[in-house]
Amino acid sequence: MKAIDSTRTIVIDDTTLRDGEQTAGVVFSLEEKKQIAKALDEIGVGELECGIPAMGREEQASVRALVDMGLNARLITWNRAVVSDIQASIHSGVKAVDISLSVSDIHIEHKLGKSRDWVKAQLHRALEFAKSHDLYVSIGGEDSSRADLDFLCELTEIGAEYGADRFRYCDTLGLMDPFTTYDHVDYLHRNGALPLEVHTHNDLGMATANAIAGIRAGADFVNTTVNGLGERAGNAALEEVVMAMKYACDRPLAIDTHRFVELSRLVGQASHRPVPEWKAVVGEKVFSHESGLHADGVLKYPKNYEGFDPSEVGLTRHMVLGKHSGGHGLQSRLQNLGVHLEADKVNFLLQQVRSISQKYKRSLADDELLNLVAHPTNISGVING
Repeated sequence: MKAIDSTRTIVIDDTTLRDGEQTAGVVFSLEEKKQIAKALDEIGVGELECGIPAMGREEQASVRALVDMGLNARLITWNRAVVSDIQASIHSGVKAVDISLSVSDIHIEHKLGKSRDWVKAQLHRALEFAKSHDLYVSIGGEDSSRADLDFLCELTEIGAEYGADRFRYCDTLGLMDPFTTYDHVDYLHRNGALPLEVHTHNDLGMATANAIAGIRAGADFVNTTVNGLGERAGNAALEEVVMAMKYACDRPLAIDTHRFVELSRLVGQASHRPVPEWKAVVGEKVFSHESGLHADGVLKYPKNYEGFDPSEVGLTRHMVLGKHSGGHGLQSRLQNLGVHLEADKVNFLLQQVRSISQKYKRSLADDELLNLVAHPTNISGVING
């Protein structure tokens, strides 16, 4: 894989308000949509895919309300490749549309019951209408990852002829691995006629890796959602893609990452999908250290066992006391609580901590540790519950 040219502009097109809301059972209120859009805009996200106006007047009013906020981010809506959908987007006030159509033979035959020629004709009509209204257009290739790549190139040529602005390569079912994603996007980059966007799903747990592979192969636009919210197993997570660009690709984006945890909790609450403690980048406990070796290493130099400082995404570090704790971790925790013990007492206390943790299958809370310091031989009397 090639490195990412530092002169390229990579644009995050966050689709939390469209694909994220398509998560089964998720509905955002208008106020929640406005809060999420405002936060995404403030941290520097370049584009927000913000709804499907063809769904009806309520959705159109919601999109219009976002337009009226006057955000810096470009607002783009999702549309089928039919004139009535695009007309609904125009009524909503947006200046940019994603025009989606099925592009794999599986979808064309078994979902649409049509032909490739029908798809091309449909794209002609939709583009002609959209461009006659001066809209910015992304052609959304649904199920691109299972489509004939030369057919996709043909669609990009039609798009270029009618003034489309980019092509969205969609791994709609999330079945790709990063190596094949790279090969596909690289082929389209070398042989297609439009700039590229990648839209990846997480059904095999590779959405973020596939998004990064797509960028490395030449895509300048990448779809994300906060917390990876989205259809089925979700999409590439905004916070993961941005931090991976910085630390895995040495290509930081102009995004204020310090508010990632705040944004994650906002979307987690609005979607009724609480963020797991172990969620990559923004989980509450992803900077927790228990094992003696790791805790000691972090205390000496955090970068021994942390890829980046937790404050960079709005988190804090935790030293957890449990079965695998060591003396240095325990001593650090005691010092934070204002307790200073001699080495032999720390060693005795450590054995008690490990024993309690193993017996109750959990770590110790601060009040339990303080009780244990006060009554080191009365284990059963110092444990909560």
